[in-house]
Formats: sequence, structure tokens, C-alpha cells
Amino acid sequence: MRNAPQNISYNELRSVCVHFFGEPRQSRTSHAVFKTPWSGDPRVNIQKAKDGKAKSYQVRQVLKAIDKVQEDQK
Repeated sequence: MRNAPQNISYNELRSVCVHFFGEPRQSRTSHAVFKTPWSGDPRVNIQKAKDGKAKSYQVRQVLKAIDKVQEDQK
């Protein structure tokens, strides 16, 4: 994911988000919104692109959120 964020499918990214953040609190629209365990802006929002892939900037946001979760667990 880090090496090629533009080549990640939406379904792959959604699965990663479910693993780290649980089921999305919103998912019946074009967006899936996942709650994160910190204050401030406690969510990760992903959206499927027209080609079925995840948007690369959202892949990078998810990776940053995962890094933060893992850092907080140390």
C-alpha cells in the first residue's frame, strides 16, 4: 500500500480499515466512515473511485491513521 497507493482496490482498503478500526459507522452511501480512537477529527473516510480503486490520497490517510494507532499502542 505504501509503495503504490494508486493501485489499491477500494475493497482491499475497506478490509484494512475494518481490521484496524472496526465496522464503518456509515457505509450505505459512496463513502465508508470509520471511527478512530483519538479526539479531534476521529474518523477515516474512504470512497470508491470510478474504476473500483481506492483514491490514493485516502490510502495515504489510512496508512497515517494506522501508524498513529500502532504508535499509541506502544
